[in-house]
Amino acid sequence: MSMFVPEVCQAIIDEYAAEVIACPTTPAEWKEIANEFLVRWNFPHVCGALDGKHVACKCPPNTGSTYYNYEGFFSIVLMALVNADYKFIWLDVGPDGAASDAQIYNECELKEVLQNKTIGFPDPEPLPGDDRNMPYFFVADNAFQLRTDMMKPFPFRNMTVEERILNYRLSRARRVVENAFGIMSQRFQILLSTMQHSPDNVRIIVQACVCLHNLMRIRYPNMNINQVDREDVENETIIPGEWRLGRNMLLDVVNVQGANRATVQGKMQR
Repeated sequence: MSMFVPEVCQAIIDEYAAEVIACPTTPAEWKEIANEFLVRWNFPHVCGALDGKHVACKCPPNTGSTYYNYEGFFSIVLMALVNADYKFIWLDVGPDGAASDAQIYNECELKEVLQNKTIGFPDPEPLPGDDRNMPYFFVADNAFQLRTDMMKPFPFRNMTVEERILNYRLSRARRVVENAFGIMSQRFQILLSTMQHSPDNVRIIVQACVCLHNLMRIRYPNMNINQVDREDVENETIIPGEWRLGRNMLLDVVNVQGANRATVQGKMQR
């Protein structure tokens, strides 16, 4: 088992990674993601939600506290950028657990291309109903630095009404990355346990899980409707997704069916 599982996972990565994990490189592609965030979560100019997840593993030999994180266990970190449809569009797998999210982000290629303006973001444009140009950006939590290309919530003390509204909408948009982590972990529950593998094999397994998660989102987009957080528009509250209740998401794929969506040809014929 220990010998062929990493080989199978690596084969999954080799076959599907280039197809299902594609980071945008052009303004049109980033704008498409931003439009989806605006339609789904009512937050404009968002090009992705960024966060990190600790994946527990056994302590590697002769590493001391290198992999020991602030939560009190050994881990590697999955740093990921997620679009409005809960799909991973960029990831960095494998930094040791002792590093913070900010440290990992500061050393990754994503920050480098953001700073040197080679990421391909669209030019700043006015927000809906405004005439002042506003840059496009990612949304993240308080672990990250507030920049024009990285928005995070206001501090929670003495907030004005406008700041509360901003925090609500920003957190609603940022929640997609938490949902993506939660759905993937509940479906591939090895991510909820302490992996008894070397860090290199843990990285391979995590990347394979990400590939399969995106593959499910692409092929069966309607399968996760009840699993993710939803909004009660009338009461302006969030309904927690089933992944937060610890439900085994693997059961949903036992008798999975294709999406019941009309085709363009069928609509034209009708």
